[in-house]
Amino acid sequence: MATPVTAKRGKKPRGTAAQAAQPVGQVQSLTRGLKLLESIAESHGSIALTELAQQAGLPNSTTHRLLTTMQQLGFVRQVGDLGYWTIGAHAFVVGSSFMQSRNLLAMVHPWLRKLMETSGETVNLAVLDLSDHQAVIIDQVQCTQLMRMSAPIGGKLPMHASGAGKAFLANLSEEQVTELLHRKGLHNYTPKTLMSPQSLKADLAQVRKTGYSFDDEEHALGLRCVAACIYDEHHQPFAALSISGPISRVTDDRVTELGALVIKAAKEITREYGGSH
Repeated sequence: MATPVTAKRGKKPRGTAAQAAQPVGQVQSLTRGLKLLESIAESHGSIALTELAQQAGLPNSTTHRLLTTMQQLGFVRQVGDLGYWTIGAHAFVVGSSFMQSRNLLAMVHPWLRKLMETSGETVNLAVLDLSDHQAVIIDQVQCTQLMRMSAPIGGKLPMHASGAGKAFLANLSEEQVTELLHRKGLHNYTPKTLMSPQSLKADLAQVRKTGYSFDDEEHALGLRCVAACIYDEHHQPFAALSISGPISRVTDDRVTELGALVIKAAKEITREYGGSH
């Protein structure tokens, strides 16, 4: 029996708070609290206080004090007999306001479904997280095939090794790409991940030429993906559409066809959103 092709999200080792220098202008307790919130979110469920404290490089007592404050405000809550920590409802309320200004999800979701039905593959919507320079999946319509791409909502995609990430990168200047690579490095996910700045920049030049990006098993073996950006009124990319599927269906012959589909949909959504490229 066939099994689903699942894109595994690699996590980089987290440095401890004690090891990291405090950025200028940040309030230490606020920074620590937000980092704890981020760690709970990344656990995709619940996590023990001791593990949170270890990840943050903080004493258990300090970690508990921060969590208790966030619990009182509804951002986190405790669950189960062991008192593990999970995300609270108020965190969702605050986070969901990101989309309320123009109701992007309501506008784009029908396009995701239409693209899925036309292509027969899973379709994703990702936004650019400038604070971490990663693409974040915020909506998805999975195809009906037994073997299909599966990634969690809120999952992060590396800029240099994903369709959405490379679509965003292609809109940066060569100097900006060089600066980003110097700061973030090139993490190796598969033998096909682009590991040299030269090969990545050549790939981005091809993205600019064709209008869509192509992830050829660079993030997960057996998985291919094409993507194109959605632009705002300032000609800036803020979201990207991607079509993902197993290499057995996303063959070389289909890549151009799927690229044309994702370009057309991204252009239509950009126009509907009031943006331009």
